[in-house]
Amino acid sequence: MLNDLPIRKIIHVDMDAFYASVEQMDDPELKGKPIAVGGGGKRGVISAASYEARKFGVKSAMSGRLAEKLCPELIFVRPRFDRYKEISNQIRKIFFDYTDLVEPLSLDEAYLDVTENKIGLPSATLIAKKIRQRIYDEVGLTASAGISINKFIAKVASDYNKPNGQKTVNPEDVLQFLEDLDIRKFYGVGKVTAEKMYQKGIFTGKDLKSKSLDYLDMNFGKSGRYYYYIVRGIHNSEVKPNRIRKSLAAERTFSENLSSEIFMLEKLDHIAEEVSKRLEKSKVAGKTITLKIKYSDFTLQTRSKTLPYYVNDKSIILETAKELLYQEKLNNSVRLLGISLSNLNTDKNKQSEPIAEDKKSVSVQLKFDF
Repeated sequence: MLNDLPIRKIIHVDMDAFYASVEQMDDPELKGKPIAVGGGGKRGVISAASYEARKFGVKSAMSGRLAEKLCPELIFVRPRFDRYKEISNQIRKIFFDYTDLVEPLSLDEAYLDVTENKIGLPSATLIAKKIRQRIYDEVGLTASAGISINKFIAKVASDYNKPNGQKTVNPEDVLQFLEDLDIRKFYGVGKVTAEKMYQKGIFTGKDLKSKSLDYLDMNFGKSGRYYYYIVRGIHNSEVKPNRIRKSLAAERTFSENLSSEIFMLEKLDHIAEEVSKRLEKSKVAGKTITLKIKYSDFTLQTRSKTLPYYVNDKSIILETAKELLYQEKLNNSVRLLGISLSNLNTDKNKQSEPIAEDKKSVSVQLKFDF
C-alpha cells in the first residue's frame, strides 16, 4: 500500500531550454529567435535548442545539418560551459536556502526533498513557486517544476506545464495520474521500449498496470520489475545530496567518417587516455568497459566487457576497447567513438533504487498539505 511507504515531499526543478536561454539572456539580440547551442559546421551536433527552434522540430542530439534544413533561419551559437556552470551554481545556492537535500542531475535540473525544510513551510507546491520566482528574479531565467511523493513522479510532472510552469501530483491523485499517463511519458521508458510496449498493447499506465510481474520480467528483463512498481507509485529512491558516480566516459566525433577499424585505433588511443585521466582525477576505477559506436546513419551500437578486477590504467582500457572494436564487423562507416567505464568501485554493488517488493495494494488515503 502507498500508505505504508515513506511519504516525502519531492520537487524536481528543470530549467527551461537552459543553455539556449542563457545565451538569449546574455545576448538580447538572440531573444525570440530560433537558436541552437552547438551544431555548427559540417559535423556538428546540437547540444540544446531554444523553444523558438523547437517549433521547427530542432532538438538536442540532432545534427546541425538536419537542424538547418528544418529551420533555415536557425542561429548557431558556440557552447560556453563555464558560463552555464556559473549560472547553475547560482541556482543551486537558491535551492540550499530551502533544503540541504539537493540532488543535482545535471547543470539544469535537480531533485529537492522539502519534507522538512528550512523555512518551515508545509506546502511543497508553494516552495516550488517561491524557488521558481527567485530564479527568475535573481538569475533572469525561467524554470519548471514537478511536485509529488517521490522522485519518479516529480520528474514526470515537471514536464507537464513547460515552459515556466509547474504541476503537483497530490498523494491521493498519484495512482489515477499514473494510470492515465501515456507510456512514452514514463521516465525510464525510451523510444525502443515504448515501441515494444505498443506492440504488446501497452499504451498507458493502466495497460502497464494490468501486466503481472512475471510477464514484465519475461518481456522486459531487469527493467520489468522497475516498471511494475513505478506504475503503482512505488519508488523509494531518496534524494541523495552526494550522488554516487555510476560511470565515467569520453567520446569523439570525427570530422570525416571512418570506414576501417585500422583508422580508428589512433582515435581510441586518445579516448582511452582521456578516460584514464578522468578516472585518476576522480580517484575511481571500474570493471565494465563499454565501447560506443555511432555510425554515419546515426544508429548507435554499444559493446561491453566486464573484467574480474577494477581498472583505471590506460593500456588495459585501450586493449579492451580494441578487443570490443574487433569483436564483430562494423555495420557502416563511423562518425563517433566513445569509451566508458561503469561498475565503479564507488558503488560496491549497493542497490541505488531500493523497492518495496511486498507492496501490492493500490489504495491510498494520504491527506496532508502538498
